[in-house]
Amino acid sequence: MEGGCTCRNVRYRLDGRPMIVHACHCTWCQRESGTVHALNAMYEAERVAHIAAEPEIVDTPSTSGKGQKIARCPVCKVAVWSNYPGSGPAVRFVRVGTLDDPSQCPPDVHIFTSSKQPWVTFPPGAKVFAEYYERREVWPQEAQERWRVLREKMKKA
Repeated sequence: MEGGCTCRNVRYRLDGRPMIVHACHCTWCQRESGTVHALNAMYEAERVAHIAAEPEIVDTPSTSGKGQKIARCPVCKVAVWSNYPGSGPAVRFVRVGTLDDPSQCPPDVHIFTSSKQPWVTFPPGAKVFAEYYERREVWPQEAQERWRVLREKMKKA
């Protein structure tokens, strides 16, 4: 899959499927995205290849107080992914809306729904959590193995 910003200055290619796709309904994501939730596909950084200009990294505040780094196009300022303190630069939370075909990454799970907008509804069978969840109970086995390998690399770095 490929994607990028609106002006096509920043472009990226993704290797394989995401570990998980989160629809985050927290109020911070609502404010930041300007809509009812953020939709992020989690990838190991090495699976996100830059195929055009490099994004600029913008340090922004977050509800945790630890901030996040948002990769934005230096021209049109569209956010293409974020890095959060918990996983640092090793994991990119790719903004699904920046994919050339966002339909390839529907949400696997809806999180922080305790603060969702009251008119948001979920399809039958959707995985919905008031806050967060236990990774081992939600992620597919293949994604859990990728996460284990990634955590080992992060410990050695």
